[in-house]
Amino acid sequence: MSQISDSLMSILDLEPLERNLFRGRSPRVGWPRVFGGQVIAQSLYAACKTVEGRQPHSLHAYFLLGGDPEIPIIYEVDRLRDGRSFTTRRVLAIQKGEAIFAMSASFQVEETGYDHQMPMPDVPPPEDLPDRDAMSRDILPNMPKAVRAYYQRERPIEIRPVELRRYAGTGETMEPRFHVWIRAMQPLPDDPAVHQAVLAYASDLMLLDSSLIAHGTTVFDPTVQAASLDHALWFHRPFRADEWLLYAQDSPSASGARGFSRGLVFDRQGRLVASVAQEGLVRPRPDRV
Repeated sequence: MSQISDSLMSILDLEPLERNLFRGRSPRVGWPRVFGGQVIAQSLYAACKTVEGRQPHSLHAYFLLGGDPEIPIIYEVDRLRDGRSFTTRRVLAIQKGEAIFAMSASFQVEETGYDHQMPMPDVPPPEDLPDRDAMSRDILPNMPKAVRAYYQRERPIEIRPVELRRYAGTGETMEPRFHVWIRAMQPLPDDPAVHQAVLAYASDLMLLDSSLIAHGTTVFDPTVQAASLDHALWFHRPFRADEWLLYAQDSPSASGARGFSRGLVFDRQGRLVASVAQEGLVRPRPDRV
């Protein structure tokens, strides 16, 4: 597990090539495509390297092409604006001379102002949920093969889902809500940019899948075609990504072969630390209909 955990920091070990140019690499884990959360995390971290004294408060991104994990990714940062309170960066992720991902990120000086938030959902704490070993032993043997493979895969983020029964493969439709506890598998440096990039990585792990709950299926169903189209993330309050965070997800709408999903991220103290939104392609595979 240590090798997988170390890959999280290796993902953020971007090689500076020029003043606004960085090279990132993908961990060798046998995935056919670059994980979208990796590109979000590397793009955000590249942008952070061009800003001093300010933290990112939002990012908005589009997935353009699937990335090849065997080829390094070049991140080109465009310094759009450095204002009194806000700084704006645009990042292009490039492979084989083509943009595979585009992101804009905004940074802000630390300020005080009005403060309110939505309450944290009432769900079991992570200690009351099965860990990876318990899931593999007691729960996953009764799940579809693709679900077993996903949750048994070693990854740098620990995942403890609350509503596990949605994966039973029964076709049962449910309210489109999904709660999962997440944290980095290893302690992280104190640098806030690292924790923000790690949360950006984790935010793409399963958000799109929540848009299929109301239809009694998942992205693991071979008859479903699913792909992330865009991704937005807002940082509200300081947090640590190596401590448990509750990722509360829902899906207000699916239409036109697109599913829309939202997420609220809370720390153990119930503080809302981040919000996420994503739209993705979700439709029956033409060759399986």
